[in-house]
Amino acid sequence: MMQQDREGAKHQLATKSAIAFVVLLGVVSLFADMTYEGARSITGPFLATLGASATVVGIVAGFGELAGYGLRLIFGYLSDRTGRYWVITIVGYMINLVAVPFLALAGNWPLAAALMITERTGKAMRTPARDAMLSHATHVTGHGWGFGLHEAMDQIGAVLGPLIVAGVLSSRQNYRAGFAVLVAPAALALVALAAARLLYPHPRDFETEPVALESKGMPRSFWLYLLAAALVAAGFADFPLVAYHFEKASVASESRIPLLYAMAMGFDALAALVFGRLFDRLGAVVLMGVVAVSALFAPLVFLGGAAAAWAGMALWGVGMGAQESILRANVATIVPADRRGAAYGLFNAAYGLAWFAGSVLIGMLYGRSVVGLVVFSVLVQWSALPVLLRVKRTIG
Repeated sequence: MMQQDREGAKHQLATKSAIAFVVLLGVVSLFADMTYEGARSITGPFLATLGASATVVGIVAGFGELAGYGLRLIFGYLSDRTGRYWVITIVGYMINLVAVPFLALAGNWPLAAALMITERTGKAMRTPARDAMLSHATHVTGHGWGFGLHEAMDQIGAVLGPLIVAGVLSSRQNYRAGFAVLVAPAALALVALAAARLLYPHPRDFETEPVALESKGMPRSFWLYLLAAALVAAGFADFPLVAYHFEKASVASESRIPLLYAMAMGFDALAALVFGRLFDRLGAVVLMGVVAVSALFAPLVFLGGAAAAWAGMALWGVGMGAQESILRANVATIVPADRRGAAYGLFNAAYGLAWFAGSVLIGMLYGRSVVGLVVFSVLVQWSALPVLLRVKRTIG
């Protein structure tokens, strides 16, 4: 009995410590998202003021995501190979965050585009290593809940950042002032990251059970899962193009566009918490339901008026919340612990490549047929559903 009590107390202490680690990394992400999501809420219109076309906006956004996701393949492999998860994470955050305030100095769209891509590259460097560390802690808390909690905190920052930028624009400042004010949350993110490194130098210790090593690479279910994630990514319009449409079609004013984005990020955070908990209880069926419903953002956003835009951005936020929480969490249920850095790198590379290809096509379709854009977006996302069902049956 005393042995059971000691084991129970030990487990409770480990759970509290794991939650604290998730929350601290969530604080890092909160300030980081204030920085780059605040910037992303206006990069589309900002590029337009510098003379970029809709196709250019789509290509820049898509290529940024390609860099932001494709390079994760390399850094995910390096994190597993070297075991330097913290070093890779810290350097990546520094690149990711420092690039944003420099947008205030960009005098032409190619320079602004280069800084946007640099920011995405920094994110590519730090994300697989950070997610691998998170997966160890969420082994204790529940993968869906742990990733959902982290994503919710992440999106608090994603709400506050656009609101700060909206406030700057409402005070009759320009886009450059909006970028410049984001230096403050960038600095706070780096301080919180340093604290996380000092307090939790070995996150792998959260996951103490022995893992069964696979001799033949990643499980077959993982490759099917990559296909499903790629289909979801290919059909999901990036916000810079959505914002470009809102301004060009006079759906929303310049100062209201960041508010729409902030609202979407609020739905993102709520969806991450709710669906993360449901995922731990019900499994992949939750992900399938969210994909089926959130795909309907496209007709509301691109074919409707002001009221439909708010509803569409709510669904867009729900879709993003699912992709950033339970879509990531499910990788940890498929892949052994010692390969998750590489697995998250592969996952994000496939996701980013599909996002880039989809963004380019969606940008081109916008200039030719908005209805065609909507049909493409919805059908490609829905085509992921039978693949997800196959994955569910494969892993039981």
